[in-house]
Amino acid sequence: MSKIKPVRGMNDLLPDEVKAWVYAEKKIKKVFSAYGYQEIRFPIIERTDLFVRSNEAADIVTKQMYSFEDKGGESISLRPEGTAGCVRAAIDNDLLRTDNPKLWYSGPMFRYERPQKGRSRQFIQFSAEVFGIRSAEIDAELILLTARLWKELGLEKSIRLEINNIGDNEARKSYVKSLRSYFKTHQSDLDDDSVRKLKDNPLRILDSKSPAIKKILTGAPEIEEFISQDSKDEFSKLTTMLDNNGIDFLINSKLVRGLDYYNQTVFEWKSDVLGSQDTVCGGGRYDNLVEELGGRPCPAIGFSIGMERLILSLKSTSFEESNIRNIDFYFICLAENSIEKAIMYSESIRDKFPSATIKINMGMESAGSQFKKADKSGASFALILGEEELETNTLSLKDLRSKSKQENLTDVDLDKRLKEIYK
Repeated sequence: MSKIKPVRGMNDLLPDEVKAWVYAEKKIKKVFSAYGYQEIRFPIIERTDLFVRSNEAADIVTKQMYSFEDKGGESISLRPEGTAGCVRAAIDNDLLRTDNPKLWYSGPMFRYERPQKGRSRQFIQFSAEVFGIRSAEIDAELILLTARLWKELGLEKSIRLEINNIGDNEARKSYVKSLRSYFKTHQSDLDDDSVRKLKDNPLRILDSKSPAIKKILTGAPEIEEFISQDSKDEFSKLTTMLDNNGIDFLINSKLVRGLDYYNQTVFEWKSDVLGSQDTVCGGGRYDNLVEELGGRPCPAIGFSIGMERLILSLKSTSFEESNIRNIDFYFICLAENSIEKAIMYSESIRDKFPSATIKINMGMESAGSQFKKADKSGASFALILGEEELETNTLSLKDLRSKSKQENLTDVDLDKRLKEIYK
């Protein structure tokens, strides 16, 4: 049988790679908790209508969804994004009636697009959503939350914030009408993708990466011309709060985000180390989506972090392997029955010191080979069980990160050393 390869664009994460992911995930969860956000979990498969209704003209619906009929003949889709599913779950479980929930979730999303650096067909997002609050203050809190996360990860110097005000539905309708008229005068110069977007949603042309389209955009109407004074005042309040909290930002009038349900405030955090695919985190307001999906009118705002790009940013800047906690103890077993004894020791250590991490080498290789593996594992200490240790009912401890001498310890001595290590 020939070797079976993974589906294109769906990648394995090996143990050494996972370390950085676990480190980042812990930091994200810590910050979410600090701001009072609660975790929610919902299926990765939903009815296709959920995504079509919320993003009828978005690229994820027209080109990128993994949709198929199940055995009952119903059209279902792997989720291409999380917000619609979170809204559906909040409505279905009556979370919006009595409270203004602040929720976070994480997991895989799926889009059929060309795989490239930082972009896979199965990708992981960490996201937050807030329901029931429509104010510049909640917009500011979400942005401040993400800014604090970059500090936790040591990315604050390599990541920058862009924001925009895309107005309410009426402003968007007027702006779309004006954009459509403008682009029609340049239709012969548009590429095929922009021609399609011109018909479905001209706003999506604004974030084109094509140099030719960017040149056309220099003369396009600006959305600010169509935004109400109330909307401008609210956005001004947001920018003032960001200034007062020391958050640097750029107002990007072409920033619209890729999903159709956004309104008012939108924002993106961009990395300086990723090249053209530089957006690590993006989000904004979606005050009409709850009602569109069958709930009562309810304002909302949220964001998503693309974990693949975050990890690339992390590894390109401040991240060091030393940030990740490695194994505490690596058992080197050199004699018959030493593995069984190592298991007993390990269970006893875990009982007394629950945070201890221990790996036992059960391969019975040579001492040199086992010490090499212990060092490569990143373990702080080696615990050695050979013939001499078994005969004297002791074990030996070697600090792998210093030049200190190997110690031979009784059970009492071991307890004392462990108390010193974990004090």
